[in-house]
Amino acid sequence: PPSPLIENYLREAGFAHVATIGRGCKLVPKLISALIERWRPETYTFYLPCEECTITLEEVQLQFGLGGWIEMGWLRDTFPEPGNDSTEVERIRYARAYILEMIGGYLMLYLSRNLVI
Repeated sequence: PPSPLIENYLREAGFAHVATIGRGCKLVPKLISALIERWRPETYTFYLPCEECTITLEEVQLQFGLGGWIEMGWLRDTFPEPGNDSTEVERIRYARAYILEMIGGYLMLYLSRNLVI
């Protein structure tokens, strides 16, 4: 679970619900595969029973200014969980790293689970 110190930042970024992924349940590769099967590349959307949703890798790359692979270990080491005495800048940076970890570790998974696009 994310640090309570960054919950507001996750909420502002629209990622508060993503932080609940995996809580109280086990991620099952077959279910993830089923989600991938619902991906429609022609419209860049997932067709789900509840609604249609979308995100593209290009959007992720633009949002984070990425241009390659980032190792998850480096991400965690470079942006450690903030303490009570942390600055707002440190909390924002950690929140961004946390979001990136959610995208790379759960939403757009690289098979080794140790790299983020």
